Amino acid sequence: MVKEAKPLEQTQKTLELPPTISVKQLSELVKANPVDIIKQLMRNGVMASINQVIDFDTAAVIAADLGFESHLVTPPPAQKAETKKLSRPVATGDALQARPPVVTIMGHVDHGKTSLLDAIRQTNVTATEAGGITQHIGAYQVEVNGRKVTFLDTPGHEAFTAMRARGAQITDIAVVVVAADDGIMPQTIEAIDHARAAGVPIVVAINKIDKPGANADLVKKQLADHGLVIEEWGGDTVCVAVSAKKKLGISDLLENILIVADVAELKANPQQIAEGTVIEAELDKTRGSLAKVLIQNGTLYLGDTVIAGDTWGKVKAMFNDKGKRIKQAGPATPVAILGLSGVPRAGDLLIATAENQARSILEKRLAEEQLKAQVAKKSVTLDDLFAQVSQGKVKDLNIVLKTDVQGSIEPIKNSLEKLSTEQVRVRAIHSGTGSITESDVLLAMASRGIIIGFNSSPQPGAKHLAETEGVDIRVYSIIYNVIDDVQKALKGMLEPTYQEVIEGRGRVITVFPHGRKLRIAGILVSEGKLSRSSKVRVLRQGQVVADTSFDSLRRFKDNVSEVMAGLEAGILLEGYNEFQEGDVIEAYRKERSN
Repeated sequence: MVKEAKPLEQTQKTLELPPTISVKQLSELVKANPVDIIKQLMRNGVMASINQVIDFDTAAVIAADLGFESHLVTPPPAQKAETKKLSRPVATGDALQARPPVVTIMGHVDHGKTSLLDAIRQTNVTATEAGGITQHIGAYQVEVNGRKVTFLDTPGHEAFTAMRARGAQITDIAVVVVAADDGIMPQTIEAIDHARAAGVPIVVAINKIDKPGANADLVKKQLADHGLVIEEWGGDTVCVAVSAKKKLGISDLLENILIVADVAELKANPQQIAEGTVIEAELDKTRGSLAKVLIQNGTLYLGDTVIAGDTWGKVKAMFNDKGKRIKQAGPATPVAILGLSGVPRAGDLLIATAENQARSILEKRLAEEQLKAQVAKKSVTLDDLFAQVSQGKVKDLNIVLKTDVQGSIEPIKNSLEKLSTEQVRVRAIHSGTGSITESDVLLAMASRGIIIGFNSSPQPGAKHLAETEGVDIRVYSIIYNVIDDVQKALKGMLEPTYQEVIEGRGRVITVFPHGRKLRIAGILVSEGKLSRSSKVRVLRQGQVVADTSFDSLRRFKDNVSEVMAGLEAGILLEGYNEFQEGDVIEAYRKERSN
């Protein structure tokens, strides 16, 4: 619940307002009907319900319309306010202790991530515990030389980055798995770039060394080509050869993980109030809400009242990764808890608090989250880059670069990074070939970056996600324009931009000759519509092979202005004649975006 704002005693025409306030609270302060406040908001272009939270600037405008002068009053930080409500004392920094490292395993599909996790689990579980591994809680702990290591059982770098995009940074070390018989693959590069963007130390596990075609030295060379020089070659990247299938090198890998953890000096305060992150959650038919949580700091006790996202409750039961009931869980410990009022989301922050304060703290958190969501929409874009740099809000311009061919990556990447100034550093945090995917958008979200496509367009799902989350995607076909736009954005000289609006898509189902030289594509419109006046591009396996206009659009023998979804048509394009069955025809128009 936001801090109650009160009219100043000396005059009824002056208000003290917090950074956020609900419409209902504002109406009570100015002694007006909530409906009148909502109408006033609508006149100012803001659509809000009676319980919706608005920021100070909006509230001040409405108050001014009603004859009040507003002053901002900043409440104490939410975290400090929450911890003061607890009965257990908060320990000082002297109580910091070494904690287990939290490890995520990433890499290319089929390179053995799951097999490696299974091998680690089986190798480091005692016989008495083996029958008890029934509780899948998204993470588990193993013991190495009397010390514990926590592994997150996530499905790869997409989940890792999705949690980062929600503000949850829970991984200490990333283990990138590379198959010795296959080498570095596109998903391997993505995993490396996602780990780097998160600032997480990387340990490389070269898997499948037992296979006949294994070539660990080639993998090491490929790693060096991507900036990961192993210790054996004078670098600082830890590299361990393993075989998940034959359980070779597992102990060596775990010992090296502990060494990396020692260098990082990972510590936590077990005496502090419990804080953690929800890994995953579900609604159990018999037990209710079951939240799988990684405790990151402090100690969670059975019976504690906790808040997780927009849910709260008392910990009625707590299970460890072996399915055993426990009464307390310290730092870096994964647990499953029962007792929450609802199902939280992965990445939600969990904190313990006093029961009588839980509801008010939850209301305050919801208000803050709502405000953050509004602010999050204002992501970094080239259009407002200069303003954000001038205000000191941006010091790094992070770029996800996707091109049509490998040869275009280095020239564009090098040219962009040379644009760095004293105020802002330009960084290509990930580059690759192919269309722009949802994984690219997630990385840009988590790193507050932009996406640049060179002869590469976003997939429909990626485009929708980018629009929803406010991620700026720029698509170019001329290298000079890429460099020029970024340079102008850094100097505040960027001209108004135009965004693409996809009008419709179709697929080539047949190709037949027309005259001596021309070929007509017979297509089926799958979504939207194709209009004769639209721009059109041809996509083949996600790559743009032509960007032109319609020369002819026909239904049977008739020329038509548009063809709707579900109908077939024959098309000719200006300057393009190399259709193949399976090509995607995408019609679009450009609208001014600023």
